[in-house]
Amino acid sequence: MNTVVDVPHPQPEPAGAAAGERVTTVLCVDDEPNILSALRRTLRADGLRVLTAAGGAEALQLLEAEAVDLVVSDMRMPGMDGAALLEHVHARWPASVRLLLTGHADTDAAVAAINRGRIFRYLHKPWDEGEFRTAVRQGLQLQALERERERLQALTTRQNDALREANERLERRVQERTAELTQAHEALKRSYLTGIKVFSGLIEMRGGRLAGHGRRVAEQARKLAQAMTRPDDEVQQVFVAALLHDIGLIGLPDPLLGKPVARYNADEFAQYQRHAEHGEHALMPLLDMPPVAALIRAHHERFDGKGFPDGNAGAAIPMGARILAVVDAFDELQHGHLVESAMSPQEARTMIRHGRGHQFDPEVVDVFLHITEPEFGRSRAEVCLKSGQLEPGMVLARDLLSPTGALMLSAGHVLGAALIERIQAFDLKVDGQLLIHVKPRGAP
Repeated sequence: MNTVVDVPHPQPEPAGAAAGERVTTVLCVDDEPNILSALRRTLRADGLRVLTAAGGAEALQLLEAEAVDLVVSDMRMPGMDGAALLEHVHARWPASVRLLLTGHADTDAAVAAINRGRIFRYLHKPWDEGEFRTAVRQGLQLQALERERERLQALTTRQNDALREANERLERRVQERTAELTQAHEALKRSYLTGIKVFSGLIEMRGGRLAGHGRRVAEQARKLAQAMTRPDDEVQQVFVAALLHDIGLIGLPDPLLGKPVARYNADEFAQYQRHAEHGEHALMPLLDMPPVAALIRAHHERFDGKGFPDGNAGAAIPMGARILAVVDAFDELQHGHLVESAMSPQEARTMIRHGRGHQFDPEVVDVFLHITEPEFGRSRAEVCLKSGQLEPGMVLARDLLSPTGALMLSAGHVLGAALIERIQAFDLKVDGQLLIHVKPRGAP
């Protein structure tokens, strides 16, 4: 046949379509004008926009220009049959629903077309109008569901992308904020430790036996706490407590601070005993100091319960205070704070060993003796020189203190020519009072 009945362009929207609302479009393809007219009347009755084409080539041209929701095609047409047309539609416009009209004699070909063109339904001619309208409606409903699925999937993808971007932004912000807080915390910690060290320095300005004592004890106590694998926060508490453990001595008169504890009379020793409590009370207003204050209060307790101020024994004494007790006594024995004559490091180690299990915690003593063996286990000869006798390359065997007790250089410092000149210049200002203890040449 060679007839075309309907104009193959968009037709006026069906009555009732809202302005701007997309109307469902159906393309009917058949080479018989009367069938196209019948299809058009049936579909427009359902409010559908209908386009018509008299053959496959014309239908493909329309599909290039129009958005078509459903294609209804006859099976037998000259040139391109319905199966070939719908196979093209599936390949290029897979979202369009595809229906095939066929005669009873074309059933086998229709089944093959369904497989090739993924046809939704095929209907026999002449068709039942109700069955046909139901097939169109179901096909469009299936299409609407698929479109809604794709819309939701696209929406979900967009939302997931937006959520991922938001999470990435949040994670970056958290990382930036964490870095800022870490820096602020480190700065605060440095400021805190600097303040503690300044406070400790004020204690040492009393001179005499306090000069350098807190700093030396703090360094040794930290090493001992680390060797005992104590938690990091406890190591920090031990270090701070060691710096400040003698803060309660500030109120004692100079004559009392100027002589060893062994020479105290009963009243003087009673004054001395109260310094542990006074140290705790001095730190009470500071919110983050209670653990440190507890160590300061307990650093003169004895493992056998004969110490002060509370007479606690064994595990009732905080571990940090047991560590501090050993290191504090070791330093004081070497600097004449406890006994009349200052002891050598080896002699002080021997005294600490004798106090094991009585004055000191045995575990703490064992670890202390172990970690100090390389440093103090062998007797060390020292040479005491005047500043004019110093030579480049000499190593300080003891801390170099000013006549007032202020720390000038720490033990182990290697002297260079320029540094020796500064020491000698300072010595002239103090009338040659400096005595410098150095290691013999070749000593480790």
